[in-house]
Amino acid sequence: MNQRKIKNYRWVILTLLVTATIINYLDRQLIGLLKPILEVEFDWSETDYGYIIMAFTGAYAIGLVSWGWLTDRIGAKLGYTLSVASWSIMGILHSLARSTVGFGLARIGLGITEGGNTPAGMKTIAEWFPKKERGLAAGMFNAGTSAGTILALLLVPWILSVYGWHEVFIITGSLGFIWLIFWLFFYDTPAKQKRLTTEEYSLIHEGQPLEPDASQEASSTRWLKLFTFPQTWAFITGKILIDPIYWFFMFWLPSYFSSIFNLDMSKLSLELIIIYTATIIGSVGGGYFSSWLIKRGWSTIKARKTALLIFAVLALTLFFTPFATNVWIVVGIISFVLAVHQAWSANMFTLVTDMFPKQAVSSVTGIGAMSGAIGGMFFPILVGYVLDIYKESGNLAGGYSILFFGCGLTYLMAWIIIQLLTRKSSVVELSDLT
Repeated sequence: MNQRKIKNYRWVILTLLVTATIINYLDRQLIGLLKPILEVEFDWSETDYGYIIMAFTGAYAIGLVSWGWLTDRIGAKLGYTLSVASWSIMGILHSLARSTVGFGLARIGLGITEGGNTPAGMKTIAEWFPKKERGLAAGMFNAGTSAGTILALLLVPWILSVYGWHEVFIITGSLGFIWLIFWLFFYDTPAKQKRLTTEEYSLIHEGQPLEPDASQEASSTRWLKLFTFPQTWAFITGKILIDPIYWFFMFWLPSYFSSIFNLDMSKLSLELIIIYTATIIGSVGGGYFSSWLIKRGWSTIKARKTALLIFAVLALTLFFTPFATNVWIVVGIISFVLAVHQAWSANMFTLVTDMFPKQAVSSVTGIGAMSGAIGGMFFPILVGYVLDIYKESGNLAGGYSILFFGCGLTYLMAWIIIQLLTRKSSVVELSDLT
């Protein structure tokens, strides 16, 4: 039976990717919102909680690189299916935990399985979008991280008011299975998708060779050889230096507002809602900006790296944070900088799709994202050390000032290294990987 052709089918696929990312980040944010309840339920110390966070982050790092390798070999459709199904199961299993060890094991399982979202998502974008649209697509995909956090802030209090913490994990974990129904029904590679028009198929492959299946030759690519290319190290640099900054703001923003401005962070925070909303705008806007430059005739790589340079300069705005005495001015500055961060992140992910063939996109994305997660594991140790020193001296604000200055400068440092690594050669051909 012939299937009805759908115009702009690639945006249907992108909607599925964004929704998966929202669910992914909704599931992982639950522990922070439920911490006051869970630490009573399981008699956690702060050390116990810290170990659980580190265990999740370490497992997530392993999951990113593992799923990246696997998805390039089995394809985005099966890779995404296995990842979402397994992380949904792990999310629900949290509700069955009766001890700290049991909860920690569920958390480790969630970290490993959730690592499949980013590699599979970027591989799908590389398959379904022409280069001039990938920045916008990646920006929208990346915006799902913030949308998931906002949804958690809104959904968890409601579920708790009606049920309990067990049901929070059961209900949110079940969302992944609902998503899978739509994914299996709507997704296939462009070469196999019968709902795709001929015109859109040609648009998707604009400026690149037509390929019967982007994963067809994946098994012939040499995974370890990816580490011999400076382009891989450019992406690793962009992730390992910058991702920990976002983790820092996610873990320490409530504490910062509480200790410096005496705000009650135990209730729904308008300040955090505004900041997370700004990151959505930054992610989509940053991806659109580089795509706009390409449509105006800029070369793809030049457009991405120019956008990264602009965002790196804008991130220096963070320098002004310690001098602000009004909480809403601080909210404005941090909202702007985190929006810039997400704009940077969207373009870093898109740069992978520009520099590598589709058969390697998932693997390189997993390698770089793993590096960012590792940085996210160890940067909090430095943050805690700095804040403890300044707290003992009675100048906690001074500790945050040092961290803000360092974070603001890091984007420019990362851009310089990326530029040096990619100044001679920008694109890796499939023949280079075999």
